Amino acid sequence: MQPRRPVGMKALREPLRYTLFPSELGWMGLLGSGATVYRLTFGHKAMTAAREALGPESRAALRDNLWFDDLVERLQAYAGGARDAFLDVTVADDHLTPFQRQVVEECRRIPPGTALTYGDLAKAVGRAGAARAVGNVMRTNRVPLIVPCHRVVGSGGKLHGYSALGGLKTKRKILEMEFQAWVWEGVTAVTEQV
Repeated sequence: MQPRRPVGMKALREPLRYTLFPSELGWMGLLGSGATVYRLTFGHKAMTAAREALGPESRAALRDNLWFDDLVERLQAYAGGARDAFLDVTVADDHLTPFQRQVVEECRRIPPGTALTYGDLAKAVGRAGAARAVGNVMRTNRVPLIVPCHRVVGSGGKLHGYSALGGLKTKRKILEMEFQAWVWEGVTAVTEQV
C-alpha cells in the first residue's frame, strides 16, 4: 500500500486540533487538521510534557479528544506490541523539499520488523552517497512511528541517533517490539495453515 499523499499546513481549511493520550510508550500527543497529522510526540512521563512537545503551533489549536480517535487507538495498540505500518495515515509535507519528501515516502515503505541503512534508503530514492542527507531528514522527522525513522540504521545495522525521548534506548526498544510482533505474526500464520 502506498502512503497517502500528504497535505501541508498551508492548505489548512479545518481548525488545527490536538489530542493527548497515554500509551505503553509514555504519553503521546497528536497535532493536525482534518485527516492530516502535523506532529506526533511520544515517550513523555506526563501529559503536560507531551502537550509542550507538540510545539508552538499547538498553542492556537483546539483540544479534541475525539479527533483521530481511530489513530489514537491504533497508536496505543502499536505501543503495546501490535503490528501497524500506518501507511493510510496522511502526514503534512509542506515543509519538505522534493528530496526530503522522497526520503519520507520511501521510509514509510519499510515494513515493521525490518530496517534499512541510511545508505540503502539514499539508494532507494536514487541518491547513492546521500546517507548523511537521509540522516538529516530522519533527525527532523515530525511524526515518528508514522514515518518510521526508527527503522533506519547505520551501516552494519549499527544504531545511530534517535531524536525521540530516550534516544537510542527508545529506538532499540521499538525495533525489538516490532521484530517480536513480526515473528509472532509469522508463527500465527504458520499454525493457522496447519
